[in-house]
Formats: sequence, structure tokens, C-alpha cells
Amino acid sequence: MTVPNDPGAHDPVPDDPDAPEAGRPPAPEANPFTEILGGRGQALDATVPSVVFVVAWLAAGPLGSAQPVLVGGIAAVVVAGGVALWRHRRGERPRAVAVGLLLAVGAALLALYTGRAQDFFLPRIVANAGSLAAWLVSIAIRWPLLGLVVGALTGHPTKWRRDPDLVRGYCRASWVWVAQYAVRVVVFTGLWAADQVVALGIAQIVLTWPLVVVCVAASWPLVRSALPSGHPGPRHPVVQPE
Repeated sequence: MTVPNDPGAHDPVPDDPDAPEAGRPPAPEANPFTEILGGRGQALDATVPSVVFVVAWLAAGPLGSAQPVLVGGIAAVVVAGGVALWRHRRGERPRAVAVGLLLAVGAALLALYTGRAQDFFLPRIVANAGSLAAWLVSIAIRWPLLGLVVGALTGHPTKWRRDPDLVRGYCRASWVWVAQYAVRVVVFTGLWAADQVVALGIAQIVLTWPLVVVCVAASWPLVRSALPSGHPGPRHPVVQPE
């Protein structure tokens, strides 16, 4: 007996090209850290005020200004304030907005206090040295900071700690970020000691956003190398029973 008014009763169901075939393992996940970590906003905060400081400092000297460091500091703080306002209007976290502005203000005040333009970069050197130490300690105690950052951004602040594979992967990838901070500390400290203000500005550009891109690109392969086949990835930690 046929069912009336059911035109699709005998029609074949078309294949869904987007549906995974039964038994086929999931396709390898693309680098999720590109979306998760980003880093462009922080790189902007670090780079733009420093570059503006160097440009204004250079311009003030030939123009006969008695205090080129003051001119550079004011320009850097104004630009940092503009960046902070722009980020705030975009709805970004107030803490992230405030950190970039406070670093610029602190750097300008330090340079004005010492009268040495290169001291504008001293807070950055100290911050990178502190970050280097923190990342090393986090690896040693098996609480890698990369896991904390990714966990917070994916809504699983500490859940990944109960996934031994992810812990191992985050520890491996954290060494890339340790190397990033080490390179900055070595380069910035050497240029600061040599009073190379322009070179410091150039290094600030080269060793900020481009270096973050390298770290983000290198992190996922290192994390993935610690994950077994079929692991859903950082967004879905596989919790081991306690």
C-alpha cells in the first residue's frame, strides 16, 4: 500500500557533500591558534607609540628643540591614548586597553626623568624579561602559560589541565614563546646599552608583530605533535578521570 500525498516517499535522498562519510576520521584541524591567539591589538599597542617616539625625537633635534625627549614622549603618549580610545570603542577589554597606555606613559616619564631617549624602551626590556621568567617557571611546574591563555579564550580556563596530552603539547609549544622573549631581551638590551635609539625603534617593529606571527604559526604544530589521533584539539580537552 502506498501513502498518498507523499511525493518524496520513493525519491532517493541526495548526498550531502558537507556531511562526513561514516567511519571517516575527522579532517585535521587547521591552526586554531591563528584565530584564538591573534595578538594584533597588543602588537599595535607596543609598536605604534615606540615608533612615534623615535620619529618625534628625531624631528625635534634638527628643529632646534631643547628637549627632544619631551617632544617624543608627548607624541608617544598622545598616540597611545588614541590607540586606547580606538580599542575601547571597539569594545575590547578595559584591562588590555589600559596596559598599553600605561606602558607608554611610564616609558615617557622614565625617559624624561633620565633625559636619555633610549630609556623609553627600558620598560619594554623589563617586561619582556619578566615574561621570559614567567614562561620558564610555568613550564617547569607543568602549568604552561600558553595553556592558560588558550584555555581562557576558549572558555576552559583550567579544564585542559586534566588532559595530559594537551598539557604536554602546551609545554612543548611554550618554548617557542620563551625563545621570543629571549630574543627580544638580548636584542633590546644590546641596543639600549649601545644608545641606539633608532635601531631600538626598528627592532620594536621587527620583533613585535612579525615575531608573534611566527610564534602563533609554530605553536599549533608543536601542540598537535603531542596529541593522539582523533583528539578534538584545544577547544575540546579530553578530561581524564581523577
